[in-house]
Amino acid sequence: MNICVVGTGYVGLVTGSVFSDLGNEVICVDNNAEKIAMLERGEMPIYEPGLEEMVKRNREDHRLFFTTDLTYAVERSDVVFICVGTPPTETGDPDMRAIQEVARGIARALNRYKVIVNKSTVPVGTGDMVREIIETNRVRNVDFDVVSNPEFLREGSAIKDTLEPDRIVIGAPNHVVAMKILELYAPLERPMIITDVASAEMIKYASNAFLATKISFANTIANICDQVGADVAQVVKGMGLDSRIGPAFLNPGLGYGGSCFPKDTAALVRTAEKVGVDFKILRAVMDVNAEQPIRFLDRLRAALDGSFDGKTIGILGLAFKPNTDDMRDAKSVEIIARLLAENAEVKAYDPIAMDNARRIFPQICYGKNAYDVAQDADALVIVTEWNEFKLLDMERIKSSMRRPILFDGRNIYDPIRMRRLGFEYQCVGRTRATIPNHRH
Repeated sequence: MNICVVGTGYVGLVTGSVFSDLGNEVICVDNNAEKIAMLERGEMPIYEPGLEEMVKRNREDHRLFFTTDLTYAVERSDVVFICVGTPPTETGDPDMRAIQEVARGIARALNRYKVIVNKSTVPVGTGDMVREIIETNRVRNVDFDVVSNPEFLREGSAIKDTLEPDRIVIGAPNHVVAMKILELYAPLERPMIITDVASAEMIKYASNAFLATKISFANTIANICDQVGADVAQVVKGMGLDSRIGPAFLNPGLGYGGSCFPKDTAALVRTAEKVGVDFKILRAVMDVNAEQPIRFLDRLRAALDGSFDGKTIGILGLAFKPNTDDMRDAKSVEIIARLLAENAEVKAYDPIAMDNARRIFPQICYGKNAYDVAQDADALVIVTEWNEFKLLDMERIKSSMRRPILFDGRNIYDPIRMRRLGFEYQCVGRTRATIPNHRH
């Protein structure tokens, strides 16, 4: 099948690459000429494991192409995927201008029947809006259909999530159109749900909001555990073994970030408000998430005798999660900004995201590795749970620090071992973790 993918961000580039790998001819379009030039040179604008190899393979096999010419790409395609960004506005509503601009461009390029598939995360009613824009702006009286096909990929495992999704959601105006999109996904042999467009749009927001709720719930449980002497690792393990709950997204820490959960929770709250529903639970979820890094910094400040002024703080991990270079809504950004505002000296290291971090914080010191950052630090803070941080020589880390204060925002270390090594160690919900007494 001939496919056009509009947008070469995480969703668009991974979607286009995977569909070309399945044997389709795919043209990826972006209005950013510099990004298209990079892709044509074989350079990736984002870091995603396995993506560079997949793009290279399909470029060489002449199944994957890149262009800035939307008209050219649409005219040659049977299916057009819209994969552009919908960043949050100040009100929490998603910014729909890119979607609207693409819809107008598709309208002008329509030369025969096509299926327009919205893969961007959008509020309920967007399918109707896209249809109206295309109907109003089309030059030729050509028929088309608009489908919702939300993505559920996670940065860092996006290719695997696209090839092996838990489910494929197709929201279509009729069964015939749904079958055309189902045919595209058939080689994956994954569970599919066919529904109306509005329900498909809602499934995406509802799913992300529920996962965000699990995270904030686990963080609140962790905060209680800190006060009562319970070990949150054992608590969530006990919860997660209940098949009705499951273990995923119950890991406490600094809260959720990235390009999806923060904006999707805010957008769903706004959608609810517009139809007269007060989404109290989700507003509380957002409040807990906003408070979590502040609580963590309050504890760190107290450990440093009540002030960050003149202290050197080492930050390990800058991306919002491991295996990506994405800094959008990363907890590191908020933490570093607050430390700088209180006159701390900040040193940081991340295996992948330092180039992106430098654009935000050119004034801080970036280390060559974790040991470089730990050198002469008054405290070390784990912000992103990269695997390489789990395997550090902690005795070397301790000996190089000015004071062995270790604040683990992702609970990657064993509290008992860290304290035995001589660290002033604090984490999230395991502050008083001890070895249970076993009676035989």
